[in-house]
Amino acid sequence: MGNVTRGWAMITALVMVTPLALAGCGGSGDKPEFVGASTQPTASPTPPAEPVVLAITPEAGAAKQPVSTEIGTTITGGKITDVTLTTEGVKVAGSLREDSSSWVPANPLKYGKKYDATVTATGTTGQVETKTTSFTTMTKPGSQIGSGLYLFDDKVYGVAMPVVVEFSPGIPKKDRAAVQRRMFVDTVPAQPGVWHWVDNGTQAYYRAPEYWQPETKLTVRIALEGIPLSNGRYGNVDRKATTKIGNRFEMKVDNATKQMTVFENGNLVRTMPVSLGKKATPSSSGTMVVMEKKESTVFDTSDDPNPANRYVTDIDFAQRLTWGGEYIHAAPWSVAQQGRTNVSHGCVNLSTPNARWLFEKTKTGDPVTVKGTERKLEDGNGWTAWNLTWAEFIKGSALPVPDALAAGNAPAGPTPSTGATPGA
Repeated sequence: MGNVTRGWAMITALVMVTPLALAGCGGSGDKPEFVGASTQPTASPTPPAEPVVLAITPEAGAAKQPVSTEIGTTITGGKITDVTLTTEGVKVAGSLREDSSSWVPANPLKYGKKYDATVTATGTTGQVETKTTSFTTMTKPGSQIGSGLYLFDDKVYGVAMPVVVEFSPGIPKKDRAAVQRRMFVDTVPAQPGVWHWVDNGTQAYYRAPEYWQPETKLTVRIALEGIPLSNGRYGNVDRKATTKIGNRFEMKVDNATKQMTVFENGNLVRTMPVSLGKKATPSSSGTMVVMEKKESTVFDTSDDPNPANRYVTDIDFAQRLTWGGEYIHAAPWSVAQQGRTNVSHGCVNLSTPNARWLFEKTKTGDPVTVKGTERKLEDGNGWTAWNLTWAEFIKGSALPVPDALAAGNAPAGPTPSTGATPGA
């Protein structure tokens, strides 16, 4: 078992209601039933168009606004058709959220700058309503919260790779909904998902009901710079990544047989003997993902409180599964036990040839499922998003989850109520 330092890595249903044809009952004969009654239909008056009512925020003249400020919009009788934000005559890029509740700048605003916003709404018959406002942003705060995104541009990840965001210190519960609304994920093809917060608020994971489809494009923006928190801190930086999901590559380890079966795009491609953690230091049972890969490294457990677990060992083809130090790796010293008995300190031991072959095939984010050991995987000990059922996972969202998405039958499109991309 190694101890390696951690790195920072929307349905509107258009229902067309057809008026029912009303059948009239008439009297017999050639004359109307009521003599003198008009037989000509009376035209119904055209109802007046609903007036456009528009309100925007921030309030005109507002000062010391966070650089995470959005242009809030409330509209009845029409829809938002244009938002323009400028500073010193320069136009700021941005887009509306899917529900038109606000317009989100594409990048953090600048500290200590004046901004002018114009919002235009158009009614159902073409009437136009325009509102303007201006505000000034705050100076850069001294107290910030650190954050990290475990995705990098242009890298290919496995089908089980959750979007993982880390916070230091953790986000207080009362702030998580506001933070989650600023964490945007867009997938092509569309596979809406949900955010899940680990209990202490130091990590949040985003995933869909099922593994990502191979070749999915993921575009992520963790737009936290300047967002105010209740503990007096502010988000430190926006983090972005555009990346891709590769082929479906899965590893399954069964303690009963001491074998690892490897599947590529659903096909069994290899079976390999393993040795897992002995009873004193059992391997974790659950669904994990490859978090990190190192062709060679050193496992140093000199600070373990149990002297029997202290060692310094050179390791080849190491693939991290947990923060606690469980890996898949080459273990030439346990080849005789592989497939027969468990002798490791919690890791999945392979022969060097098997470990090398596996290392050359895997990607960060490939799923690894271990079953039948004496210990269950602890939530948050690694990227444990897939160790929960979908029903369990969505309970960790700080925002309401749409019914269709909660049922695992999400519409094809972004779901901003769960923190997805606004009009990407």
